[in-house]
Amino acid sequence: MDNLNLDQHISRQFNADLEELKTQLLEMGGLVEQQTIDAVTAITSADSDLAEKVLVTEEEVDNREITLDENCTMVLARRQPAASDLRMVLAVAKITRDLERMGDEAHKVAKMAIHLNEHGEAPRGYVELRHIGSLVHQMVIMALDAFARFDVDLAVKVAHEDTKVDQEYKSAMRELATYMMEDPRSISRVMNIIWSLRALERIGDHAANIAEHVIYLVKGLDVRHISVKEMERQISESE
Repeated sequence: MDNLNLDQHISRQFNADLEELKTQLLEMGGLVEQQTIDAVTAITSADSDLAEKVLVTEEEVDNREITLDENCTMVLARRQPAASDLRMVLAVAKITRDLERMGDEAHKVAKMAIHLNEHGEAPRGYVELRHIGSLVHQMVIMALDAFARFDVDLAVKVAHEDTKVDQEYKSAMRELATYMMEDPRSISRVMNIIWSLRALERIGDHAANIAEHVIYLVKGLDVRHISVKEMERQISESE
């Protein structure tokens, strides 16, 4: 095999490796997305069986994280990718970590669902859980879609949604804190709702992280720790 054909063969194999990483990541993302839906449904519908399903799924998510980490390491070791391809492998590794942590947060919500079912439901907070849960679920879908399509505009929308979720979360915290002061007997049960809302807000943060990784992947821009407005400015200047 001459050098040209050898290079073409290596290039094809490397592209196949990258596509396989992408496929595995999106499969893991699908599991985490379903975990998020199921965790919110479990706590708002008092469904312990569904909560148990979330706990079991967490084991599979953890196993997929380990597999993806190993595969990323193998690609780096075998292929020694150039700049843009290196960004792809690094983005997959970082997104994998965020997905695993999202699964951890969904796991927490499921545990709270089981606890509330065993000790009595909370008097307040379920409307807020459904609302913020719905917003966060959409963020997860958008973030994964942005990665699948290398869509920077959609990634920016995820960042905007994260700002909205943060505002809704703070509003819910104020309302629930006020309620607990008015009825101290409710504190232990309402705290389960508060911890669940906190977990959902963290899932939103990780979805926003994924969006930032997509921007880094496509544009080569590190947009962590800056405002959405500054993010949009940097992206515009890079075009």
